[in-house]
Amino acid sequence: MLRVENLRKVYQEGTKRAFEACADLTFEVKERELVCIVGPSGAGKTTLLKMIAGLLTPTSGVVYLDDEKVTGPPEKMALVFQDYSRSLYPWMTVEENVAFPLKHRKLGKAETSELIRDTLQSVGLAGAGKKYPWQLSGGMQQRVAIARALAYQPEILLMDEPFASVDAQTRADLEDLVLELRARYGVTVVFVTHDIDESVYLSDRVIVLTPSPTRVQEIVDVPLPRPRDQVETKELAEFSHLRAYVWRSIKRPETADVPA
Repeated sequence: MLRVENLRKVYQEGTKRAFEACADLTFEVKERELVCIVGPSGAGKTTLLKMIAGLLTPTSGVVYLDDEKVTGPPEKMALVFQDYSRSLYPWMTVEENVAFPLKHRKLGKAETSELIRDTLQSVGLAGAGKKYPWQLSGGMQQRVAIARALAYQPEILLMDEPFASVDAQTRADLEDLVLELRARYGVTVVFVTHDIDESVYLSDRVIVLTPSPTRVQEIVDVPLPRPRDQVETKELAEFSHLRAYVWRSIKRPETADVPA
């Protein structure tokens, strides 16, 4: 569904030396797959996601979505940012925030209302539509951001460290929410995270990036059984093995052992 081919990004600021953030990135994401992207700090994960989303023009290389070249934000794609406090409009109610991107879809009033109602219910916010973001907890605000993305009915959902700013319990709840919504809506998910446990718990495959200038170091299959559970899945020996393997791959790539 998504193809990234030889993607490269070089930043040039005035007379300063050019900085190569991404050197050569090539990978594919299949339809309805959940893929996590991990790597060292400063590896260019957000830069990569912005190029996939059409928000940043690559220096070279190309991104294809359903065999169409991405030259700007695709209509089939939605993006959930890390900082929910900046991505939501504080002067709009929850319902108005969710409805905002739907203005571009030219839907009828009844269909729009139904989409808002269904997506808010799906993220556990059925009674919060008339509230404002500042009246909600951080985890609830991020649920609003996810509902807004889902209401747009994307084929592919990009998530840029969406749970980095919430507490551990809320993070676990939101991880399970993503798995539930992925199963319900059949959406393809590309999920950037610094959290190795999160990447193994959520994904079908983990894409490990090298330090900057970034390349794809390897792609790790995650054959853990589904549905997944925060306790039962993380008690599996295979989960521990995969987590340790991905960690070693990021920290000491030359010593990582191939997972059994």
